Amino acid sequence: MKLLIIEDDEAFARALARRLKKHGFDSHVENNEVNVMPAVEMISPDFVLLDMKLQTKSGLHFIEPIKAYKPSIKLVLLTGFASIATAVEAVKLGADDYLTKPADTLLIVQTLLGTEGAQKAELQSETRMSAERLEWEHIQQVLKANHGNVSETARQLNMHRRTLQRKLQKKPVQK
Repeated sequence: MKLLIIEDDEAFARALARRLKKHGFDSHVENNEVNVMPAVEMISPDFVLLDMKLQTKSGLHFIEPIKAYKPSIKLVLLTGFASIATAVEAVKLGADDYLTKPADTLLIVQTLLGTEGAQKAELQSETRMSAERLEWEHIQQVLKANHGNVSETARQLNMHRRTLQRKLQKKPVQK
């Protein structure tokens, strides 16, 4: 199951690739929009996770060429700027699905493989995340969605601000 992640945020792309490798994907990352089509041709992926907003171009620009190269590719558009208009346009251009960031790993796996495939991938996953690790990752996702605003994140998590700050100071719990 070859997966190409096209994402200009290098840290996010590497973290996503690591998480998806645990679900059986042979993950490759491309951060530079200039190299998108050469990467698609070299890797010949079965799945593509495409960021909506790259350095200078929209991810929508790459949907048709990727699908023209290999129509069987399952292409999912990831975006932090969700709108119905872009979702409709993405599907019209050939995207198979559309997810908003932050999307958790299981949702991405379900979207790529379908529900049954995701359940098999979950069963094949050797490591299970601890409750502490899940909490830490959820806090990080909500914090990122709030652009680092600790007070708003604490409100959304129904948590005292100081409690959240203490949790953020701790290193991530190993899986």
